[in-house]
Amino acid sequence: MKRFSLAAIAAITALCINLAHAVEVQGFKFADQIKLGDADLIINGTGIRSKFGKRYVMALYLPAKSTDAKVVLATKGPKRIAISLIKDVSGDTFANAVAKAINNNSTDAEQAALKDRIKQLSDTVIAIDEIKAGGSIVFDWVPGKGTILTINGQIKGKEIAGEDFYIGLLRAWLGEDPVQDDLKQGLLGKAS
Repeated sequence: MKRFSLAAIAAITALCINLAHAVEVQGFKFADQIKLGDADLIINGTGIRSKFGKRYVMALYLPAKSTDAKVVLATKGPKRIAISLIKDVSGDTFANAVAKAINNNSTDAEQAALKDRIKQLSDTVIAIDEIKAGGSIVFDWVPGKGTILTINGQIKGKEIAGEDFYIGLLRAWLGEDPVQDDLKQGLLGKAS
């Protein structure tokens, strides 16, 4: 009986420690550290996307923190963009918004190089039809594999090749013309 009680106390303590190391944004919790493959990533920052009301919250995970967008975009190794939806979104609306934001932050040459891969991402997201409030969208960059899209815990579509694609994706939120400036500042850890 004592052994069970000690094990239960240890499990509860571990759970409390893990919850203490979570960042909460609009009621959504993001772990302050995650493991992606063999890499340990830390939360760089969080933010809220607002357009006609609050749409989603997101967190950016990197191998090391940085408040400089250029440094983040040049960072090598695994990375994660984690999004939790505050409102329902159609796959079509989300895909078009991401594609537009990537193109708005890319040169003509980059747009040409990314065109087919943006279409690959768009086709995958559009096929989902709708993602409900409370749902999650995760973009992982895994070197040697590519960009992996996970929606509500399920991998969708095929990996998207090329680190340049993931950098283009990051620029949607961290580029010179981000979807929202205070969201960019939050992801860079400059605002809460």
